[in-house]
Amino acid sequence: MTDLLDSTAETGATANIPEYSVGEIAGALKRQIEDSFGRVRVKGEISRIYRAASGHAYLTLKDADAVLEGICFRASWEKLRFQPTEGLEVVVTGKLTTFAKKSQYQIIIDMVAPAGVGALMALLEERRKKLQAEGLFDAARKKPIPYLPQVIGVVTSPTGAVIRDILHRLRDRFPRHVLIWPVLVQGDTAAEKIAAAIRGFNAIDGSGTVPRPDVIIVARGGGSIEDLWCFNEEAVVRAVADSVIPLISAVGHETDTTLIDYAADIRAPTPTAAAEMAVPVRAELIYDVANLQQRLLGGLNRRMREARAELQSARRGLRDPRDMLGLATQRLDDVSQRLDRALGTGLERRQAALREAQQGLRPGVLRDRLGTAQSRSAVAARGLMRALAGDVRHHGTRFGHLAGRLQPRLVRDPVAGVRARLVRAGAALNRDINQRLGAAEESLDAQARLLDSLSYQSVLERGFALVRDASRAHPIKRVAETAAGAAVVIEFADGSVGATIGGTAPAKKATPAPRAAPGASKAPKIEQGDLF
Repeated sequence: MTDLLDSTAETGATANIPEYSVGEIAGALKRQIEDSFGRVRVKGEISRIYRAASGHAYLTLKDADAVLEGICFRASWEKLRFQPTEGLEVVVTGKLTTFAKKSQYQIIIDMVAPAGVGALMALLEERRKKLQAEGLFDAARKKPIPYLPQVIGVVTSPTGAVIRDILHRLRDRFPRHVLIWPVLVQGDTAAEKIAAAIRGFNAIDGSGTVPRPDVIIVARGGGSIEDLWCFNEEAVVRAVADSVIPLISAVGHETDTTLIDYAADIRAPTPTAAAEMAVPVRAELIYDVANLQQRLLGGLNRRMREARAELQSARRGLRDPRDMLGLATQRLDDVSQRLDRALGTGLERRQAALREAQQGLRPGVLRDRLGTAQSRSAVAARGLMRALAGDVRHHGTRFGHLAGRLQPRLVRDPVAGVRARLVRAGAALNRDINQRLGAAEESLDAQARLLDSLSYQSVLERGFALVRDASRAHPIKRVAETAAGAAVVIEFADGSVGATIGGTAPAKKATPAPRAAPGASKAPKIEQGDLF
C-alpha cells in the first residue's frame, strides 16, 4: 500500500513539468543568448579557417579553456582590413547566436583585428616576405628622383599639419608647383583611397590643364602601428611599386616603418625630410652656379694669359712682317728696274737687228744675193759634172783593164753600166739643186713676209704718219727736235707731202718719279723706244 501511494505521488509531480519541442528549446536558447550578450569582442587564436564557395568564411576560435565557432559573411569578409590566417591571435567583434541544426552556439563576425602589437608585427613580417618574394622590393625597380622637378604631387590628408610642413619647406628651399590629392590616411577605406590617388597621378598625361607630376610624395604624420596599418596593405604597396613616376615615402616618424617604405624609390624619415629630398636649396644652387662661373672665368683668364705668353714667345722667334715686306718690296723694285733696263736693251738690240735685216732685205740686195747664189750653184754644178766625167773616165779605164783580164762572158756591156750610174748621179744632183733652190726661195719668202710685217709702211697703212726732216734722212721722234718754221716731210701710206712747223712746242709735263725702297740706289729711268 505504501509503495502504491509513493508511486501515485511521483506520477502527479512529473505531470506538472511543462513539455517543450526541440524547436522551442532552440529558439528559447537563441533568444536568451542574443539578448544576454548582444555584440561582443572575443579574443582567441584562429585554429581553423575555411572559405566556402558562397564567399562566407568559417573559422574556429580557441584558447586554453574552450572553442568557439565563428562565421563571417561574404560582405563583411571583403571589408576586413587584413585577411586572417591560421595560428594568428585576433580579436573579433560580432554577435553571439546559436545554430539549431547542430545544437551549437557561434559568433557572427563583422570585424577582425590582430590581438596586440605582436600579432600585427607577425602579420606584417609574413606579408613583407610574401611581397619581397614577388620582387616588389628589388633595388632594380628603384627610379632616380629628378634633381629639380617642375611639379610635385602630394598624397596626404588636406587638413593635417603634414601638408603645411611640406609646403613651408618647399617654399623655403625652392618654390615649386604642388598638386595635392586629398585622401584619408587612417581607417578602413584609407588603403584603397591612397592606392587610387597614386594611380590617379600616374594616369595624368599632362596634355590638359592639370600638369603631370615629376615626383610623388606619400606622407602622413606619426602614430601607432594600428594607425599606420593602411600603408601596409597590399593594394597600397602594389600601387607604389607600379608607379611610373618616382615616389618618396614619408609615413610616420623616423622610427616608423611601413611596407611602402620598401616599395618606394626612396624613403624619407619625415614629411619635412621628403620635401628636402624633392628639391635642392635655391640659395645653395645659386652659390654653386656663381662659384662655377668664377672658376670658369678664372680658367678662361688663365688660359688667355698662357696663350698670350706663348704668342709673345713665338713672336720673338719670328721676324717682323713689316721688315720682311720691306725687303720683298725692295727686291721687287730692283727686279722692276732690271726688267726696264733689259726691255730697253733688248728692244734696242732687236731694232738694230731689224734695221740690219731691212738693209739686207731690200729688193736690189735680194736680187744680187739670189744671182750670186744661182751663179755659185751653176759653178758648183759644172764642177760636179766635170768631176763626175773624170770619175767616169777613170772608172771606165779601170773597168776596161778588168774586162780584158776577165772572161768576156762575165762582162757583157761595161759602158752601159757606167752610163746608167752617170744618169742616176745627174738625176740626184738635179734633185739636190732643186731642193736647195726651193729651200732658198721659201726662206726668201719668209723673210719678205717678216719684212712686210715689221716694215713701218704697214703701220702707215693703219693711219699713222712718219715725220722726217727736210732731207728725209732722219725721222723726227720728239717735239724737242722741231723748231718753229722748220720744213719737214710727212710720209703717208700712199705718198709724202711737205709741211712747215708752226707755233712753239708746249711745255713738257713733269712726271713724278716712283718712290724707291729704303736703301735702294737711284737708277736713271730707261724709256722704252718706239718702232722708229
